[in-house]
Amino acid sequence: MTALERPDYFAAPRLPAADSLGADNNKVRYHYQLQVEAESDSLCRILNLFALQCLLPSGVQMRQQADLLQVEIAIDGLSWHRAQLIEQKMRNLICVCEVVLRTALLSADSHGQTRKSF
Repeated sequence: MTALERPDYFAAPRLPAADSLGADNNKVRYHYQLQVEAESDSLCRILNLFALQCLLPSGVQMRQQADLLQVEIAIDGLSWHRAQLIEQKMRNLICVCEVVLRTALLSADSHGQTRKSF
């Protein structure tokens, strides 16, 4: 088996403190809003960017409008830098037309609920 065939070759190393350097990192939810070509593999390509880094979005919504898919992805606990890197990788996908990255603060008493602060 070559290195490229190994399932963990492209996965980012799991460093427990990598995204928790700042105290506010766990209080922020990032929202990616995308316009994507309506192709059968478009959603898979986008979600694969998270899977390769062993990340699981807290929410995914998708709806089709004409020849485009409107995709919204929410994920918690990333650093601002890492969220921007994922945004840049999304922009490099051929099927992606537009990406907007927004943040929302998580309130301490909400479990999965957000308080928007755009």
